[in-house]
Amino acid sequence: MKNVLVVGIGAGNPEHMTVQAINALNQADVLFIPTKGDAKAQLADIRRDIVSRYVTNPKSRVVEFEVPVRQVADRSYHRSVDDWHAAIASAYERLLIQELAEDRTGAFLVWGDPMLYDSTIRIIERVRALAAVAFDYAVIPGITSIQALAASHRIPLNLVGKPVEITTGRRLMESFPHRNETAVVMLDGEQAFMKIEDPDARIYWGAYLGTDQEIILSGRLADVKDEILKTRAAARAQHGWIMDIYLLQKGADFEE
Repeated sequence: MKNVLVVGIGAGNPEHMTVQAINALNQADVLFIPTKGDAKAQLADIRRDIVSRYVTNPKSRVVEFEVPVRQVADRSYHRSVDDWHAAIASAYERLLIQELAEDRTGAFLVWGDPMLYDSTIRIIERVRALAAVAFDYAVIPGITSIQALAASHRIPLNLVGKPVEITTGRRLMESFPHRNETAVVMLDGEQAFMKIEDPDARIYWGAYLGTDQEIILSGRLADVKDEILKTRAAARAQHGWIMDIYLLQKGADFEE
């Protein structure tokens, strides 16, 4: 049977790699590296750098593949994501059939952690359900952008004894600050923090975490949100892409 490793590689810094992840990559006969066009070439370059730094298995080889583009026109959000995942599953299926021999191991290098707002595991399960190729798989965790954000800002993620909610920009207004006093916001293409009007809210924002382009800003939300919006727009224009995350918080430790 073929084997697949889903390997979390961290949030952008090659030194985020864990020993377990390095060992997993060295077990692989084939290393699959996704490409997403010229605008996001750096994402593939970091994966190539990781392979160059840490993979010492002389029998391994790299196979690069183009990730299908998500189509959003005339589709609901859920429909567009579902269709996109189906297209990626078809690409994965072809890779496993054409590039991975029987009883061999292939590894997918996944940004951050495969269990947190990443769909590689879901897509791998889709491929298994198609039943065109038999394989088993294992998942290796990685450093998340949440950990990288808190480390760069030198803050604990939670207030003492209080919960943290991890959500998306689309769902932010449902939770912060009336449901939870700490919210980590991922996948926010609409900059939902601009709609939060709580005068006591604080924000810890970061983009390109772990890379040479890392940017972090923090402060009282009302004071810095315009600066974050302007900085984000300028960075995206400069690099052609952006990956950012932020933590919103109000209240204090030991406050009932």
